[in-house]
Amino acid sequence: MTTQSLADGERDDRPPPIPSQTDVVVDGIKSMIIRGQLGPGARLPREKDLARELNVSRGPLREGVRALCLMGVLETRQGDGTYVTSLDASLLLAPMAFLVDLGTEADAFHLQAVRRVLETEAAGRAAQLITDAAIGEASDILAQVEPLLTSTSDDHFGAFIEADIAFHRVIAHASGNPALEALIEALATRTVRGRLWRAISEEGALQSTHREHQAILQAIARRDPDAARIRMGTHLLAVQEFLHDHPQVAGMEALAVLDPQPPSESG
Repeated sequence: MTTQSLADGERDDRPPPIPSQTDVVVDGIKSMIIRGQLGPGARLPREKDLARELNVSRGPLREGVRALCLMGVLETRQGDGTYVTSLDASLLLAPMAFLVDLGTEADAFHLQAVRRVLETEAAGRAAQLITDAAIGEASDILAQVEPLLTSTSDDHFGAFIEADIAFHRVIAHASGNPALEALIEALATRTVRGRLWRAISEEGALQSTHREHQAILQAIARRDPDAARIRMGTHLLAVQEFLHDHPQVAGMEALAVLDPQPPSESG
């Protein structure tokens, strides 16, 4: 039966695919968690009992459990069995970073656009919720950047980006939304290459980035969410535009980005 025939209104009478036993395990344990039969921190039943309950053999059961461990849903404690994790957003969304890293060069521009949307909102929320201690932490990070702005060391670009990442993490955490924070973290590694190459290749990029960071923090410290959103959005737009103009940078490894030779325009 063709796609066209289905589009013309004919029914697809093919039986649905039969799920593998591993899929049965994953779906079964997921259902147990959703129903409240298993909660955060709960210990899974003994292997033979769980296999009987899900009507699967032990091999697929172990495969399903391993898959759920990779997803951050379960954790195996040596000699003590398998437990449901805390199910925090930071754990459940962590595998997203792996998937993001597999994206193509063209994806980096789109991912940076998503990052800008998320971090703009995080800055607005942080302006309403941030603590004095977090403001102090962000301020200390920016103070540590000052010597890097005039440094001639080959290491100062990497150190600047580390500080950049730390600064943005403070704001994401201050948003008070663990899911938002985890999504931002997942996107951070994929966009760091473009940020690093921009710092290297654009004259004055370090200084302008530092000034933008200061303006963001000032807006947040004033508890002005609208100004914080504008400052953050404008700041991240510069990186987004750089990735649009230099898409090949996104596919470079971090060490290659530190190479002083500019990326080839031909890709």
